[in-house]
Amino acid sequence: MTDRADPKTSTALAYAWRPLLQDLCAGIRGPVRAALAEAFATARGGAARLDGVTRAVGSGAGDITFAIDVVAEEAVDRWLEDVAARGPISLLTEDAGWRHFGPAECGGAEPLPDFDHGGPRIILDPIDGTRNVMHDLRSAWVVVSFAGPGPSEPRYKDLVYGLVSEIPDSRTSEAREIDAVLGDGARLRRLIVPAASHGAGATEVVHSDGTLHADPELRLDRGYFPFFAFHPSCRADIAALAHRVFETLREEHPSIDLSTVFNDQYISSGGQLALLALGAYRAIVDPRTIVGERTGRPTQTAKAYDMAGAALIATEAGCVVTDPLGEPLDFPLDATTPVDFAGFHNAATAAAMIPHLRAALERLS
Repeated sequence: MTDRADPKTSTALAYAWRPLLQDLCAGIRGPVRAALAEAFATARGGAARLDGVTRAVGSGAGDITFAIDVVAEEAVDRWLEDVAARGPISLLTEDAGWRHFGPAECGGAEPLPDFDHGGPRIILDPIDGTRNVMHDLRSAWVVVSFAGPGPSEPRYKDLVYGLVSEIPDSRTSEAREIDAVLGDGARLRRLIVPAASHGAGATEVVHSDGTLHADPELRLDRGYFPFFAFHPSCRADIAALAHRVFETLREEHPSIDLSTVFNDQYISSGGQLALLALGAYRAIVDPRTIVGERTGRPTQTAKAYDMAGAALIATEAGCVVTDPLGEPLDFPLDATTPVDFAGFHNAATAAAMIPHLRAALERLS
């Protein structure tokens, strides 16, 4: 059972909050890129001197907090204080968990007791892919998941809006931003972002803005089909799972060229689903929880804040996103529940792959 608000009310609220959430993403991206640029300039190629951004400073509600995460959380706090002074909001981040705020009588914002305030319930990962971007390896993403008003913690099925906004590495001046309102399809914006060294307050420019649609091609090779395995303990099992899926797929589709089924271990669940929506990934499977449970080996998993809004976006773009057994996604939007998922660029790919994925998982022990 969910406590989802009237869909029209939630959709209207999502559109009203859309520019505020885009501002939030820009407000995170600028300070994070500026802090990283300063660290990279100081390091001058020596990774040991990146301690100011890569140092683990604690454990939040959902994951390890690195020094660069603190920069992002400070940007979130500033944004939260501003928007909560104008209307009520519940916000979850991996560092702080759920917080509830609204306008104070004397001005500014003040804490509220719970969810039952009539404002949105928003789940945020300020930097999904911290490990990538803090070593200047590849992009991270801000991931926003938006549910309408309700008196308790939402679930995935309560989402009406998702937004993923790229925090690119220092070598590029372009960022991609994809969002979707439930039932209205997905949109892709390309932003020209200032050089990281220009500081946190420099202006971003929208380079292009248009709809995003998955292509209909059934393609089971000649592309990226990663099975994600973050923790060393589960890598062999997940690699074997991927091999079994494609071996049995090839029995049904003999023309599959396994040498063109490429792997990619991108440490960003939101980024993975963004690449799925963009067609760079033809499928993405993250089965870490089920593999860990069936093998008895430890692992680390995705959480709702990493990927919920991104899954909604991919679905609105025409992709299929389910759990690894092909069942609909259904999980609480909290900071602790492990989440597995499987995404396919289109319905034809999902129909071809899900039976083989399910059978391979059922054989796993």
